[in-house]
Amino acid sequence: MRALLIVAHGSRRKESNEEVRRLACRINENSGPAFDLVTSAFLEISSPQIDSAVADLVDEGAIEIKVFPYFLAAGTHVVNDIPRLIGEEKENFPNVHFEFLPHLGALQGISTLILNQIYKGAPLAPQLQALELETD
Repeated sequence: MRALLIVAHGSRRKESNEEVRRLACRINENSGPAFDLVTSAFLEISSPQIDSAVADLVDEGAIEIKVFPYFLAAGTHVVNDIPRLIGEEKENFPNVHFEFLPHLGALQGISTLILNQIYKGAPLAPQLQALELETD
């Protein structure tokens, strides 16, 4: 089974954590054959944290887990903390393949998405249309 684990920071604000959980549910409902399971985890403050979420996914049969850092920038959590925690899970579950995906802010097309929301309904100017073809 293939799983997607969306990792967010975690917040004291319950509604913020629920927003992440709802996102995971929407992705789960719309992922088609890409993922059998989609869930979320948090680095701190809220639960489940990464170790618990991974254990739950493995208990449900996941043998491949893609980890998506739900962060806008490549700060310490994205560069150090999440990879370290996933490294620990690789040791705990050596038969599970983990793949670390680019964080939200690094996704191709994020600038186009932002501009489309800002200019909702208005056609994109030709110079903005070129952003849809962003590459790394």
